[in-house]
Amino acid sequence: VRLRQADTKAQILAHSPSGKVPALIDGDLTVWDSLAICEYLAEKASLNHVDLWPADPKARAEARRVSAEMPSGFAALRQHMSMEVAASRPGEGQTPEVLADIARIAALWTSCRERFAAAGPFLFGDFSVADAMYAPVAFRFHTYGVELPPLAAAYRDTLLALPAMQEWAAGARAEVGA
Repeated sequence: VRLRQADTKAQILAHSPSGKVPALIDGDLTVWDSLAICEYLAEKASLNHVDLWPADPKARAEARRVSAEMPSGFAALRQHMSMEVAASRPGEGQTPEVLADIARIAALWTSCRERFAAAGPFLFGDFSVADAMYAPVAFRFHTYGVELPPLAAAYRDTLLALPAMQEWAAGARAEVGA
């Protein structure tokens, strides 16, 4: 579904009763909330012995908090730095409110990477739901040329280098003919 088109809302409503994205369709089940989608996929992955949440209860609680902060916060970032994977808009959209959102995200990423770096390259070591929640932010930071502190920039680059992220970016470029 192409966003920002005259028929976007109608097209989304054909797949999602909320009229919003994202929406996951798995057979006869539709899940339309970001965190609900992540929880559903984490449960399915665990059936294959793949954990999408940290094993340690305290780290898992923190990962859930960090994950929940993404869709419930950072409204200025979403409003002024829209998700345009194939675009290049360095310096645009950096209002004071957006800069505050960027600072919060950079601090969050830096804190997680400082504490969990020994366990792996993602926010809590291994790839988790928290990383999936911030994947669109990594694209936004790339699109808008956002300057980040070293640990946050390295984390953004780790996300952008993932094969799934590369596939997502290639699909976006193909969609717009870039």
